[in-house]
Amino acid sequence: MRAIEVNHWTEAADLRVSETAEPETQEGTLKVEVRAAGCNFFDILMVQGKYQVKPPFPFVPGGELSGVVREVGVGVDGFAVGDRILASTWLGGFAEVSVVPASGAYAIPDEMSFAEGAALPIVYPTSYAGLVYRADLQASEDLLVHAAAGGVGIAAVQIGKALGARVIATAGGADKLAIARESGADDVIDYREEDFVARVMELTGDKGADVIYDSVGGDVFDRSLKCIAWNGRLLVIGFASGRIPEVRANRILLKNIGVIGLHWGPHATKEPARVRQTFERLFELYRAEKIKPVIFKTYALDDLPVALGELATRKTYGKLIVTP
Repeated sequence: MRAIEVNHWTEAADLRVSETAEPETQEGTLKVEVRAAGCNFFDILMVQGKYQVKPPFPFVPGGELSGVVREVGVGVDGFAVGDRILASTWLGGFAEVSVVPASGAYAIPDEMSFAEGAALPIVYPTSYAGLVYRADLQASEDLLVHAAAGGVGIAAVQIGKALGARVIATAGGADKLAIARESGADDVIDYREEDFVARVMELTGDKGADVIYDSVGGDVFDRSLKCIAWNGRLLVIGFASGRIPEVRANRILLKNIGVIGLHWGPHATKEPARVRQTFERLFELYRAEKIKPVIFKTYALDDLPVALGELATRKTYGKLIVTP
């Protein structure tokens, strides 16, 4: 099969397609003909050897995919050859064929395309779990979403709107603000041109945002503490800025706020029932047309270096999809 196989730490720009043996179906797994695979920033870190998990060589990167089941492993129930599925895998997506744990695979709704299926398994559960399970977002609350035109940002905007919140979105540039608005944001702020702190306070009548969704960290986290409401919750999703911020405990106390983290990956082993519950709810929201993955562009497998390069520039929006 054709795949992106990594044999040494390298740069995304140097990745190339090669011929390699198909992976073997194991107990508890599914062999899948990959129709689409989602690109994530951690894919870049993975091939550079800078990610917190360093897989042994050789490995095929690609952490989320959709496709058609070719083989069903021993001990697997609920799947059959020919099923359309999506899966979160961490590895193996950038190939024509992949073997995925059946526990992380889900049947795709009939209405969902393969590209949409590959865009869903990481960013939408992350945003749903963060807003529902961790931040306890309520209808009519004010939700501030930073980096609202990125993968998790768009998911947070759509889910927040589906939950009945008023959504305020920050992004850089008119194009990204338009994407955030199309995804359901009630108000948008160009952080390059405006002081988002002052604008949030103006939009909320000096109350501040009840929930702040922060995948950026750094200065954005620091300044978000200035526009959070009494009893507000600052939800930490990641540190795209590169700087992991710190907060003095008196800041938490004075405004009675919560600083809450969300790490979605470990739910698969620590709370597996909640993972399945999350996907079931996301599929319900998709069928009800409350959420819909936004695809920036699709790329051939040979063009994966281009896709990851564009992702690294942060000039894209939504999800970038590779179609092996």
